[in-house]
Parts: sequence; C-alpha cells; structure tokens
Amino acid sequence: MAEPFRILVVDDEPAQRELVSGFLRKRGFEVDEAAGGQAALARFTQEPFDLVLTDQRMPDLSGLDLLQRLRAVTPEAAVIVMTAYGTIETAVGAIKAGATDYLSKPINLDELLHRIERVRERQRLLGENRELRAALEERHRVEGIIGDSGRMQEVLSLVRRVAPSDATVLIRGESGTGKELIARAIHHASPRAGGPLVAVNCAALPEGLLESELFGHEKGAFTGAAASRKGRFELADGGSIFLDEIGDLPLHLQVKLLRVLQERQFERVGGTRTIPVDVRVLAATHRNLEALVREGRFRDDLYYRINVVTLLLPPLRERREDLSPLIEHFLTRFAGKNGKTIRGLTREARDALLRYDYPGNVRELENLIERAVVLTRDEVIGKSDLPLTLDEQTAESDAPAGLVAAVEGLERRMMRDALSRAGGVQTRAAELLGISERVLRYKLRKYGLAGDR
Repeated sequence: MAEPFRILVVDDEPAQRELVSGFLRKRGFEVDEAAGGQAALARFTQEPFDLVLTDQRMPDLSGLDLLQRLRAVTPEAAVIVMTAYGTIETAVGAIKAGATDYLSKPINLDELLHRIERVRERQRLLGENRELRAALEERHRVEGIIGDSGRMQEVLSLVRRVAPSDATVLIRGESGTGKELIARAIHHASPRAGGPLVAVNCAALPEGLLESELFGHEKGAFTGAAASRKGRFELADGGSIFLDEIGDLPLHLQVKLLRVLQERQFERVGGTRTIPVDVRVLAATHRNLEALVREGRFRDDLYYRINVVTLLLPPLRERREDLSPLIEHFLTRFAGKNGKTIRGLTREARDALLRYDYPGNVRELENLIERAVVLTRDEVIGKSDLPLTLDEQTAESDAPAGLVAAVEGLERRMMRDALSRAGGVQTRAAELLGISERVLRYKLRKYGLAGDR
C-alpha cells in the first residue's frame, strides 16, 4: 500500500488555512497545519513532509524566508508559495529561491490540485531514480560493473568518455549482456543524473499502446482515454529515456521518434499542442539494424540519428576472464538475499560453470547462481545443485580449452614482437597491434609480460 502524501499548510489566516486543508483532506492527502513560519519550521524539523504549501506574507517569517530555512534542513524540500500580492517579480523571486511552484490568491483549488499532482509525480520519479542510483553505485556504476576483460575495459572506457556529453547512444549486443545496466551507467555518470531515467521496452508493449506510452494522449483521443495522460518522453524531460529493443519500433512511430530527435518536440495522441522536450535518448537492440534498413523495416534516417555513438557489448563467452569474478559476486549477493551462508563451490561445480558457453549471457549466469543458492542444502554448492544443461558441453570442453590456450599463446607472441619492433614503447606497440594502449597494458599484466621491453 502506498504511503500517504503528507502536506504542511502554512498560513496566518485561519479561514484560508482551514479552507485549503479541508479541501486537500477530502482529496485523500494527509494534512497538518501551521499558523506561521516559525511553527512550520519546528514541525518540519520533527516530522517528514512531502510538500509545504506556504503563504508569502506572514508576521514572523515570510514564505521566502521559510523556504530558505526549509532548504537548509532538506535541500530537496518541495515548497509551493502562495500570495495575494502576485507579481511577476515575486514569482521569479520565489522560483529563484528554490520554490517548486507559485500560486496567486485567491487560490483556484482545482489548479492547486493540479500543481500538487505534478509535484507528486516528479517526486515519485526522483525517488525511483535515487533507488536506481543507489543500486548503480552498489554494483552497476561504471567503476563497479564487473568487467576486467580487455573487451569490457574498452566498453567501459567509451562509457566514461560519452557519459558527460549529450550524444545519442546506441547500445548493441545479445540478450542478457547488460545493455540496460550500461544505459543506467551512462545516465548516472552524466550531467542529467539529477533528472529522471525512464525506460521503455519497445518489444514488450502492444503496437496499439506504444504510441500513447511514448508520447501520451489527450482526453477522448481513443476509446478508454477518460483523461489526458503524459507519455514517457514527457516524464523523462530534463533526464534520459532508454528505448530498449528499438529495432522492434513500428515504422509509423519511427517517423515520430525521428522528429523528437531532430526538433525536440512532439504532440500527444489526439492533440494539436506542440510539447517541447529536453531529453537524451539512449537506445539498445540485439537485432541487426543494417539488415532491417536494407529490408525497409527500419528508416535509414533514424538509424543515422541514433547511431551517433555505438557501444557493442561482447557476449559472456567472449569475455571468459570475467566469469570467476561474476560468479563470486552473484554468490555473495544471493547468499545475503536469501539469508544463507555459502562458502563457495566444489571444483566440479566451478569447472562446469567455467566451461559453459552461456547463450543467455550474464543474465543466464545470474539466474544459474541464484537457483543454486536457493536449492543447495549445503554451505558449498556442488555440481548436483546446477542444472543438467551444463553437462551438455562436457564432451566438447577439451576443444574450447585448447583453442583458448592457442589464442593466448598467439597473443603473447604478437605482443612480444610488437614491443620489440616498437623499441619497448607501449603506445607504438598498441598502434602496431591495432588495440588501445589500455588494452595492451591489461594483456601485458595478464600474461606476465609487464616487465618485458
């Protein structure tokens, strides 16, 4: 059950205070009252409030003075200032001082309700994104994404470089490789981190609802549209929108999306009013967009618009160096989540996990470890705690191992040769190999060649 939205109404005029408070209580809000600024400040420091609705002219503290005191206590405090002496200068002063909104007296109660709902919606989005940021800082931030392999280090290096910009980013990779985690990392490392991050899965929504979900609709736009509704682009204003599986977007919506990217504006379904929007687009797909363009199923102009910067996430089978740290991470996470003591894996279980190819990528590994933690009766996970599908590759395990060894041997020889030709200068050696200097340094450490010159 949702927590009640708590409002503190501050006004030195009892009749006005009771009118507003009574109206809001009838609308389901939890309302407290204060007869002045000092009393309001005392209440605010003792109890949590979602919104403070304050008069501007009061004998002890003005509304703007109260606003500044409240902000000193809670920088994110939501405050709407009301005044009977409404001027442009007063409104500008209130907003500059940090007020969430501004209303002139006599108060239009319907307009007041509209403003409060707008505050509540924004706080809901900010709350969700605070939770996402907390999760990101725990395990999904760029520095915390588990990826020590050279391939992932190249991806994360590009994430760090593109995040501070406002460029559209296309994240490509197989299902389960962590495309949404990378999108979150980009958003939370960007100047838009304080704004919302709104995610839409273009393949999960029915085509008939997708346009309304993205762009909103006006009352009466279609059967069942009993009220106007904001779409995901409007809700993402000032932040970022993540369009997952963009390759599944229908052609007629591709045209509308292209307009948003080009002109930063759109109309709701059934509407004529043009709505400006300030939003960064992050898109992802596991599909071959170039093939879709050739087949006429994806617009080439949209393709070039979203393909400003491309991040290609490697499948887990191509970043096997990350398997062991990922396994340990998921063991710790799910043991804590399920209140279990897990000391590790048997050698057989670990070997089976390290040999498996993971067609479902990191998501599949995560699910495998969670299942094993939940089902095991011991403190050490054995092979019997893992699904039988892992055994299907046992007969083939020798060949992949031999191939990996051969590839690693080839890499060692090529790096030694490049360093020799470059006179020991790593920057030049990296250029000769066609890789970044960061990846070269990583591989030199991995193969114990860091001391070679």
